[in-house]
This record gives sequence, structure tokens and C-alpha cells, in this order.
Amino acid sequence: MIRDKMVLVNGQSKKPGYHVKTGDRITVIMPDIVHEEPIYSMPEPIEIDILYEDEHIIIVNKPAGLVVHPGPGHQRGTLVHGLTYRYPELLQMNDKLRPGIVHRLDKDTSGALVVAKNDQVLEDLKYQFKNRTVRKSYLAIVHGHIKPDSGTIDIPLGRDPFQRKMMSSRGNKLKHAKTSWRVKKYLSDATYIELDIKTGRTHQIRVHCASIGHPVIGDPLYGGKNVKNRISSNLKNLVHRQMLHSWRLIFMHSVTKKFMEFKAPLPDDMEKILQLFS
Repeated sequence: MIRDKMVLVNGQSKKPGYHVKTGDRITVIMPDIVHEEPIYSMPEPIEIDILYEDEHIIIVNKPAGLVVHPGPGHQRGTLVHGLTYRYPELLQMNDKLRPGIVHRLDKDTSGALVVAKNDQVLEDLKYQFKNRTVRKSYLAIVHGHIKPDSGTIDIPLGRDPFQRKMMSSRGNKLKHAKTSWRVKKYLSDATYIELDIKTGRTHQIRVHCASIGHPVIGDPLYGGKNVKNRISSNLKNLVHRQMLHSWRLIFMHSVTKKFMEFKAPLPDDMEKILQLFS
């Protein structure tokens, strides 16, 4: 674990022979417990909103609250369980834990997600994401009025060395992260924005928005210590998750080699906020 940089001293990796000193802060990163079959291979009849499908790909409109694939704490009821129920052929793919999953969205982020139906398409789509040829656009409602009405955030991100569930610009294993935004509408004490992410780091939009003082409304991790108090009394009954939606995906079809564009309609909770506070 020390050699794999899973034991940190004051946020940095050290050699196994390092002598600890009084005051050193030791962080041990426990590896995820991976359960093998049959826990993850039991399909479930979960309702899935399909935006598009052919014999090679599926475009899902993921609802907020649905976890994409199994993991510690989420052994049942994920999108993968629903997909394998509806498409049993996915169980023949090489990855038995995340069959067909090209990329993911946070549990409480809604919107468009592409799924591959076979291993060849899966590898091609992963290559496109890795090489940043896929265009990913999001819609969000953030605290305050962003000025100017467009811009770019270029702040590297990595796992926070002291709060392991969070991402931040602290630490020594940071990766390039770039997000561009454009204001769509100013609301009362909030802004409705469109974002394009040039990279796909974990929690990227949420961390970047918070870094410029405009966290996503309803974000429990990056909205600040008094996140609930920041939401006006008129909004509290509508906001039960971060107001972030994967709106548009543009990529080249792995088989036809044609570029395709898909858009996921804005979910009801975000739509209501726009209608009430425009």
C-alpha cells in the first residue's frame, strides 16, 4: 500500500523506510472492496429512459438519484442492473462489473450517458473520451450572478489529500482540468449556465464552479459549510440535489464513423426553478 501511494504522510507519499515524526499526519487510503459475481450480475427491472439506441450503442437519460454502476455501498439498484435486465447481451462483455459503461455521471447529476453494446465499441468510445474528441455540454444553476457572462476555468484537480471523498487543487497528483461557461440567464440570486468540459475529471464542474465563488445550487460537498442556508426559502422545497445536468453529447459513431449529437431534456426540478425565478 505504501509503494502504491495509498499511505500518505502530510499529504505526500513517502518511502517504506520513512521515520515518522511527532505531529505527522498519516492518511491511509483503503482500497475499494470489489465483490465478484453473483452480487453484480443479477439484473433488475429498473425503468430506464432511452433517448436513442441501435445495435451498437445506447443513449440513456439518467435520472438524478440513480448510481451508474455497482461499487461499495451500491451493490443493487444501479443503472447497470437495469441495463443488463433490458439488454442481457451486455453480460457477455469482458467487464462483468461495469458492462458497457463508457463514462459515468455522479449519482445526483442527471442527463445523457452513452453505453456500448459490445467490447469493440466500448474500447473505441473510451479512446474518444480519452483523446478529448467527445464534446460534453452541461447545464447548471449556480449561486450568485457570474460576471462576466462567459469564461474559462483552468485549474488542475486531484483527490484531496485530507478529505478523500472530495476533489481539489491540493495534493501532488493533480491532473489538467478545463471548463468553459456561458451564461444563459440571470435569475434572482442565481445564474443558469451552459458549460463545456474539455477534460473529464471527477466532480470537475462542481469543484470549478465552487473555485470561482459560484457553487452549484444544492451541492452538498462543494456548496460550502452552510449550503442549505445559502438556498433561499423559496427554493428549499425544490432543491434536493445539485442542479447539474448532462445536456449534450457529440461524438463519432464507432461503426458508421458519422458524428452524432444527442440532447437530454432538462429535468423537472431544474425546469421549475427556471420558471419560478426567471
